[in-house]
Amino acid sequence: MTGERSRPPAVAVEIRGVNLSYGITRVLKDVHLDIRPGELFAFLGPSGCGKTTLLRLIAGFNVADSGEVLIDGRDIASLPPWKRDVGMVFQSYALWPHLTVRRNVAFGLEERRLPRAEIDRRVAAALDLVGLGHLAERRPSQLSGGQQQRVAVARTIAIEPKVLLLDEPLSNLDAKMRADVRRELRELQQRLGITSIFVTHDQEEANTISDRIAVINDGSVQQVGTPMELYQRPANLFVAGFLGTANIIDGRIVGSSPDRAFEIAPGIRLPIPAEAEAPPGAKLVFRPQAARIGAARPGQSSLPGTVLDREFLGPTVRYGVRVGDARLAVDVPFHAGEPLAEIGAETTVGLSPGTALWLTD
Repeated sequence: MTGERSRPPAVAVEIRGVNLSYGITRVLKDVHLDIRPGELFAFLGPSGCGKTTLLRLIAGFNVADSGEVLIDGRDIASLPPWKRDVGMVFQSYALWPHLTVRRNVAFGLEERRLPRAEIDRRVAAALDLVGLGHLAERRPSQLSGGQQQRVAVARTIAIEPKVLLLDEPLSNLDAKMRADVRRELRELQQRLGITSIFVTHDQEEANTISDRIAVINDGSVQQVGTPMELYQRPANLFVAGFLGTANIIDGRIVGSSPDRAFEIAPGIRLPIPAEAEAPPGAKLVFRPQAARIGAARPGQSSLPGTVLDREFLGPTVRYGVRVGDARLAVDVPFHAGEPLAEIGAETTVGLSPGTALWLTD
């Protein structure tokens, strides 16, 4: 590898009006995305939503029915995978079991018929970047899952791609190792400054390492934003429900501006701020930590209810509270020695209308 000093500037990836079908099944539907140079960008969504299909389309393993894929402003749709300047880390790692770590990393370079001195230099640099130089002569079966994953990354970055593609690379690791390796991946990506696209169905993974996320469902991009933007201001009910825990409450909008309110049950209403968007048929949406148990603070509305259950989550206690026919989740910070609300007790839920959203599908 030529090293970080001579690495060319990071490139943008643009997806323009991409459609892809398998027979009569539409898998990708008019997808538009702009991925910035040097960004770690995640495709996030449930299984079968089209995120891996989109990643493989960028890699050249799938072909779109229509639309464009541009890398550094160049449409690569007609190019075979080996001419696209992209590198892909597969979910299975795809390591050769009979080859050493060194030979696995060298494989793609040997296929490109580079001079031996250049191959040796790139392999050494790539293994050094992922901290595996001392294991170069081992075989994959002699490595942990996290080490195998790093070998797969080293093999990919050794070919010096313009774009790094990662297809759920952490899914085969246990929870502790997954947290460690995703941090290593993020640090490596920042050192290299390479534009990277990461596919996952794990919200925590996407939130912790991504600069921005595209939430995908049923072949369509639902919303693009930073993890915080998506969590705080979801565009629709799917995004709200998929990213973390959300209270999504049925009810009806009554009155007219500036006196509109959301009626959860007869006599139980939450005012809708005049500036809030609340389309007809919308549901009330708020995060558990946006509410509180007990007397409302200034600016909050009080919703009467009954404590149904509680869960101890370490830093917080999550209460289930029945308000009308709805069950609300409310997170309360845990402080040792403070009394907990009793199950079956009558209580109130304090909620600021300004922290609530009114969303549709």
